[in-house]
Amino acid sequence: MDLARFQPYIRQAMQYAAIAHAAPHAREIVYREPVGLASRLRGEANLTLLESVARQEHLGRYSYLACNSSATLKVVKGTGFVDGVAQADAPLALLDRLLAQGTRPHVAGLPPFQGGFAGLISYDFGRSLEPNARIPASAPLCPDMLLNRYDTVMGFDHMQERAWIVAPEARDADRLEALLKRQPAALGSNAIDGFVSNFSRTEYEKAVARTVDLILAGDIFQANISQCFSAAIPPGFDAFAFYRRLRETNPATFACFLDYGEVQVASSSPERLFAFDGRLIEARPIKGTRRRDADPARDAALIAELASSRKDRAENVMIVDLLRNDLSRVAKPGSVRVPVLCGLESYANVHHLTSVVTGELRDGRTVGDLVAAAFPGGSITGAPKIRAMEVIAEIERVPRGVYCGSIGWFGFNGQADLNIAIRTAMFSQGMARVSGGGGITARSNPAAEYDESLTKIARIMEAFAP
Repeated sequence: MDLARFQPYIRQAMQYAAIAHAAPHAREIVYREPVGLASRLRGEANLTLLESVARQEHLGRYSYLACNSSATLKVVKGTGFVDGVAQADAPLALLDRLLAQGTRPHVAGLPPFQGGFAGLISYDFGRSLEPNARIPASAPLCPDMLLNRYDTVMGFDHMQERAWIVAPEARDADRLEALLKRQPAALGSNAIDGFVSNFSRTEYEKAVARTVDLILAGDIFQANISQCFSAAIPPGFDAFAFYRRLRETNPATFACFLDYGEVQVASSSPERLFAFDGRLIEARPIKGTRRRDADPARDAALIAELASSRKDRAENVMIVDLLRNDLSRVAKPGSVRVPVLCGLESYANVHHLTSVVTGELRDGRTVGDLVAAAFPGGSITGAPKIRAMEVIAEIERVPRGVYCGSIGWFGFNGQADLNIAIRTAMFSQGMARVSGGGGITARSNPAAEYDESLTKIARIMEAFAP
């Protein structure tokens, strides 16, 4: 056996072991807006900004910034790779193993992500979690999973207006602080035009009608049907400049900017897949949407219409039942609860009905098991989940990529937080892609569903304007 070939990985494993189980070094720094500091880190490898732009105590309290990852977990066609080396473990078992290798104690009083893996999980990864689903393979738009290991992370507490660098050692914090003293890189263009959908209006309305027919035939109860708008990325386009514009036009609780070379993502999602504190799970499915209106009286009327809509409430309750079933697969018996059902949440462009489903992770289960149970989120598939995913593949005819997948983090302290990547733009393979859609039920009107799909991406398209 050629041991020399494995020496770099042996050294890396020894380095990981040296910091595993050790309390991290935490250094408080001057609180500043994370997006401004991110502009100083542009050009560093695997830049990750997970940002709460719409801020409140429970959902929008924390943001995180990291770069120069020490390892990369990539999943392509069901095979996991660590720094390019294929692994025998199934992808989520591999994630669990990598997290266990870096285990650190949680430091109270700091933002929860204190080092670990962060990045994206493609919606299309869900196909490998349901091997019996009749979903044809297609050329991927991005890796099924792309997670980077960050031993050093900046955490921001927006309620206290405090910030920290959390690192294995003081010298690691020194290196990041030195990078933050650089001048911000100049911004390029945020503009792209010429977006074309994979559906005409007539075709999309026919797709909705086809979905309604399947529901009335008893094949499914609901399916989330979307259309994808794509355009070539022009010379001079700057995805970070676009993200800065997007966070202004559509501030959201689970926003992000990822620059991973082969793929860049700018997201302004309002939806959480789940948060996990090492014991308790919280999912927040969104179903039911109305646009915002500049006229306060009209806006109030739209809120009242949404709150009283039998169709929207039935859609939400149906997905809550799906989420209760998903979490019950990994939660302690009797621990799954619904503390909020069809609560109203308002954002820059839309009003939503949002429910909250909670549970306690069963002994012996892992965060990888939790992902397997909950991903992809039921609010962006439909019910029953597997058949809805099949209908989505049949009708949409294109892979979704990161859209309706998840972006977030998995901590060495056993915690995790993932969004559902709606209101999201992906840049890969020379193309910009933006998708929007909605949950189709027996009461859906095809023309109204088409209009809703455009409402949901209106602020994203606005951010692409010069």
